[in-house]
Amino acid sequence: MAEKSKIPAIRFAGFTDAWEQRKLGELADIVGGGTPSTGVSEYWDGDIDWYAPAEITDQIFINSSQRKITAEGFAHSSARMLPEGTVLFTSRAGIGKTAILQRKGCTNQGFQSIVPHKDVLISYFIFSRTEELKEYGETIGAGSTFVEVSGKQMAEMELMMPPTIDEQRQIGTYFHNLDNLITLHQRKYDKLVNVKKAMLEKMFPKDGVDVPEIRFKGFTEAWEQRKLGSLAIFNPKAELPNVFEYVDLESVVGTEMLSHRTESKRTAPSRAQRLAQTGDLFYQTVRPYQKNNFLFEKSDKYYVFSTGYAQMRPVVDGLFLLCIVQSNGFMKVVLDNCTGTSYPSIKSNDLAEIEVYSPINPKEQEYIGKLFKGIDNLITLHQRKLEKLKNLKKACLEKMFV
Repeated sequence: MAEKSKIPAIRFAGFTDAWEQRKLGELADIVGGGTPSTGVSEYWDGDIDWYAPAEITDQIFINSSQRKITAEGFAHSSARMLPEGTVLFTSRAGIGKTAILQRKGCTNQGFQSIVPHKDVLISYFIFSRTEELKEYGETIGAGSTFVEVSGKQMAEMELMMPPTIDEQRQIGTYFHNLDNLITLHQRKYDKLVNVKKAMLEKMFPKDGVDVPEIRFKGFTEAWEQRKLGSLAIFNPKAELPNVFEYVDLESVVGTEMLSHRTESKRTAPSRAQRLAQTGDLFYQTVRPYQKNNFLFEKSDKYYVFSTGYAQMRPVVDGLFLLCIVQSNGFMKVVLDNCTGTSYPSIKSNDLAEIEVYSPINPKEQEYIGKLFKGIDNLITLHQRKLEKLKNLKKACLEKMFV
């Protein structure tokens, strides 16, 4: 039974031997850093990369530092030159951030970097174990001003390791490819979010202007300024059914409803008050800056939303109304009318009084609504792909290591 615990649950074909326990210091050199005197100008603005912990964010590889030092600065500091393939590891003020050097460089004293021994440790294999490294560093670290882990402490970290370098290499390559996929979909997702943000700014009139910068061909009329309350009926009254699906403030993320739960009129929270009708728009009035707003298009069951949402029954195109409340200009006005600091919120009555611009022609409303619906669908698609890939990686990290 003890031997079985040394074998990962998922393994590449051809590898059967038990993993073995090794200390990190047997597999790599643990190297600290240093800082040249900031008062000597000759030490700075050279061509040697010199990294600080703040530069290590969510990137995997790193090849150029924000500040660089000269050869003289390097010689007059305790910084050590780190070769390509070194795994930078922040050791203080945020222990456990990692990145792989793509070219040689050095760091300040906020690192205990891992320099793999040749043919003993694969860079991406140990990088894939960032969470283990972080957990160990945070547990073993000490300090009164801030927690810090030393190079000696990191060298003593015990790891279960494959008996062959080939198994390490295959595992490292697998996670490298998986991380590349995650990065690709993250970039596509971020690009679409930025496209939506830019389009919302350009397809709605700015302050003091009654026409947008970009609009569909064939529409030239000025937009009219109206109160939001004239574009929708707010919080219509309705008798709740005996059983329904309850939607609380955590259920909607972005413009998508991710969850709901079955409740009865007798057991439901007192804030379960907003009975949804197909076409209703639900606007999150608590922490509205999160922009978790949902256009209800279901008809299969009864759904009741929390009073944390303002319920709007549009008298204009519903998708267009969703675009209005998602725009940055509208959000700015909402935040100006919010009360509270930790949990800013706006009352439905105040929301209804906000003035917005709307096209006179219903067709222009419809076209705008459909355009942003398409963008939202693409954003949701990439968001789901990202979540699946991240869940796959999490599962593999649990199953492919001991």
